[in-house]
Amino acid sequence: MAEIIFRAEIKKRKIKYVDAASAGIFAQNSTAINPLSAACLREMGLDFSKFKPRQLKHKMIESSYLTVCMTEEQKELLNCFENVRSMREIAGFDIPDPYGRGEEAYRYTARALCVAVDAIIRRYFADAPAGSTKKK
Repeated sequence: MAEIIFRAEIKKRKIKYVDAASAGIFAQNSTAINPLSAACLREMGLDFSKFKPRQLKHKMIESSYLTVCMTEEQKELLNCFENVRSMREIAGFDIPDPYGRGEEAYRYTARALCVAVDAIIRRYFADAPAGSTKKK
């Protein structure tokens, strides 16, 4: 959900040359988005048709401008990289993984992501000059 929400927000704000790609530390590569994530994104009117879940690789972190972890615990697992931040550092709160929980947990996560995405954009990308190639 984070990738889709971030992409929708940068498009809405007309921020160019910034993109997002999400990956889970313990995620399994799959061809389908989680059905509860899909339901939340549909409720928000967001297109996720091109989304493909994938597992995080070191190369992804090394090639990104910024890697944002949902929790401090996740960040600690990746503390060997200088470009890794946590939602707590940026937005002031962790975003717990809703996997295995019900619909309301996914809705809560989607709402929290909207707040956190706003904080990420304000902090790192709001004044990105035209022609910038920063990536999340």
